[in-house]
Amino acid sequence: MPHLWPALRRVLWEYWAALLLGAFWGQNSHGMPHVIRIGGIFEYADGPNTQVMSAEEQAFRFSANIINRNRTLLPNTTLTYDIQRIHFHDSFEATKKACDQLALGVVAIFGPSQGSCTNAVQSICNALEVPHIQLRWKHHPLDNKDTFYVNLYPDYASLSHAILDLVQYLKWRSATVAMAMGMMTEYYHFIFTTLDLYALDLEPYRYSGVNLTGFRILNVENPHVSSIIEKWSMERLQSAPKAELGLLDGVMMTDAALLYDAVHVVSVCYQRAPQMTVNSLQCHRHKAWRFGGRFMNFIKEAQWEGLTGRIVFNKTSGLRTDFDLDIISLKEDGLEKVGAWSPSDGLNITEISKGRGPNVTDSLSNRSLIVTTVLEEPFVMFRKSDTALFGNDRFEGYCIDLLKELAIILGFSYEIRLVEDGKYGAQDEKGQWNGMIKELIDHKADLAVAPLTITHVREKAIDFSKPFMTLGVSILYRKPNGTNPSVFSFLNPLSPDIWMYILLAYLGVSCVLFVIARFSPYEWYDAHPCNPGSDIVENNFTLLNSFWFGMGALMQQGSELMPKALSTRIIGGIWWFFTLIIISSYTANLAAFLTVERMESPIDSADDLAKQTKIEYGAVKDGATMTFFKKSKISTFEKMWAFMSSKPTALVKNNEEGIQRTLTADYALLMESTTIEYITQRNCNLTQIGGLIDTKGYGIGTPMGSPYRDKITIAILQLQEEDKLHVMKEKWWRGNGCPEDENKEASALGVQNIGGIFIVLAAGLVLSVFVAMVEFIYKLRKTAEREQRSFCSAMADEIRLSLTCQRRVKHKPQPPVMVKTDAVINMHTFNDRRLPGKDNMTCNTGLAPVFP
Repeated sequence: MPHLWPALRRVLWEYWAALLLGAFWGQNSHGMPHVIRIGGIFEYADGPNTQVMSAEEQAFRFSANIINRNRTLLPNTTLTYDIQRIHFHDSFEATKKACDQLALGVVAIFGPSQGSCTNAVQSICNALEVPHIQLRWKHHPLDNKDTFYVNLYPDYASLSHAILDLVQYLKWRSATVAMAMGMMTEYYHFIFTTLDLYALDLEPYRYSGVNLTGFRILNVENPHVSSIIEKWSMERLQSAPKAELGLLDGVMMTDAALLYDAVHVVSVCYQRAPQMTVNSLQCHRHKAWRFGGRFMNFIKEAQWEGLTGRIVFNKTSGLRTDFDLDIISLKEDGLEKVGAWSPSDGLNITEISKGRGPNVTDSLSNRSLIVTTVLEEPFVMFRKSDTALFGNDRFEGYCIDLLKELAIILGFSYEIRLVEDGKYGAQDEKGQWNGMIKELIDHKADLAVAPLTITHVREKAIDFSKPFMTLGVSILYRKPNGTNPSVFSFLNPLSPDIWMYILLAYLGVSCVLFVIARFSPYEWYDAHPCNPGSDIVENNFTLLNSFWFGMGALMQQGSELMPKALSTRIIGGIWWFFTLIIISSYTANLAAFLTVERMESPIDSADDLAKQTKIEYGAVKDGATMTFFKKSKISTFEKMWAFMSSKPTALVKNNEEGIQRTLTADYALLMESTTIEYITQRNCNLTQIGGLIDTKGYGIGTPMGSPYRDKITIAILQLQEEDKLHVMKEKWWRGNGCPEDENKEASALGVQNIGGIFIVLAAGLVLSVFVAMVEFIYKLRKTAEREQRSFCSAMADEIRLSLTCQRRVKHKPQPPVMVKTDAVINMHTFNDRRLPGKDNMTCNTGLAPVFP
């Protein structure tokens, strides 16, 4: 046995020498070791002991397994990996895990992804000159001196240029960070800065019309990439069957794809680095890897076509500044590619329409719209029912019927919601809107169907359809009480001025008739035609007779006096024509003035309202009527607005409050004429004062730029042509009306109507008695003087004679003896000349004329 030991020892020595030589020769012949190791540090919210593997860790394992199965990349080398898990933002633990991996001789460290942990690991890798592979968005300072890293995530500066190009293409004037809920409608356009938009579950929003645009770096159009993603998805579903909330099951996220590409890039670069050995590195010794700088340069110079497209790094900064992005947009069929972007070629859009969102809905068919409104009779009212009503069945009115007709024509469904603050919409001093206008601006509603007035101020904030009703501002006031006719109401048909002019005309015509009759020779006649020797001529138109002639014609009774001359007949004819017109006009108006109660209103127009301060007036606060007076430049309306703004009680919260104030107080409400028409049909104590102050229209409001406005307008025009708008208005405006007695005949005239004429009659009788007494006393005094009797005896005889009912002979006083003188003869001769045709006059009595 002792002699065999040297031989056995020699055989063993040769075996181990051959084994070591073979291993050394094999390593030198292929230029690289048979095994290389990489390290991955991954963060978990639940810590290292979590049972669920992250997508990044799984992609890390998946990529290494693909490389080991595909021997074309590393034909004689096995890629192994070391995985460490840490808590989020635990930079101390990240440092410790990185040092452990460096001690194992890793050629590169992947991750972690959070800022503080990334910076800690990067600092260690930079000190020991080991490549650090980063995969998340990161802002790199300009004075950054770390060189041993590359970042596969697109550089933030280049990615910002891509977003800017898209914003400029869409011609956005403003943008904000979306933080509110309920914004997934066609009125909003979202640009997602994340590269994982394709991985989100967007099924609930496919038919909402919302405009979603984003970027995708994953090159899914490449068949090779698609096959790898499919394999990844199958493996991911087995390890993590339930996806995170809001994500699609089994979809490879951008971070996972970048990690897959990163492992491949490092493997390719390691293959190109012959005679490179890896040593165990200790963090506390600060001894760098002698091949680290060379290997880092290989990585920065690498070019690879991976899952995320073309991978090229900036040789100085190690950032990925040159990359390709797909522009994707949500359509009803899902996400579709609508363009591309690259730093060299810029933005190239193929489907998005300029000036509008990429998925603006032009059709209302099968759409569900939110309709905001406000309670206002008869436009929108709560339906009266004995049973509980829900949803849209709670409401009725003109606007509800209009909405139903529009829904039938355009094929949409709707949900009616009352505006929260109960206001139509007005701007405050800061330019902020309230009411329905605010809900449209905030896109909480798609339509505002209510008596919403179209104004230029509102038109700047929202869009309006064509008006479905035309109206104007008017005055609602309490109906004035009827005034009973006065006793002398028979004078009312003619104004006091006309009565004065009639009296003056009567006096003037009577005087002119008297003068003309005195001058006209044809108005004089022979007082004694049967006495040929008589020289006496007379004229019927004395001053009193002239007044009597005019009075008879004015009273339509005539008189025994008839003009003979042409001139006087002309005067008489003109006076008769004048009295005919006056009496006819008076008679025509007399019946109306005596049978109709006169309504005396203290105001008849807006001017009357502005000129007084006794009656308070106002409008609904924050309504279109208030805005009209506030913005008006007309002096009258400016004065009215100054009055309303100076009194806090002038403006009311709503129409109901204004109507109640009008009924109970001395108050006038300025409001739309259509509402006044509806109210006065149902409340007989209210009435409209004056006409329309302005002209405006009610329209349906939509958010600014809404694609539904034109469709709504066309439907309204169709309803107008079919006369359905008029039928709906008749349905809701036609009320029972004010109660009237249909069997009531023309009211009989009472004392209060024509009592004055009895007073005039009594006054005339009293006047005639007084005049008769004056005549009696005057004549009696003359008789007493002529007969040289006492006044009392003469009066007794006259009274006894006047009271005698039987026929008596009354003593006729003898006239004094007249002595003809030359003056009398001359007067007779003159009168003979005034009497034409005296020589031809004959006595028709058949008696011989007797002359004194």
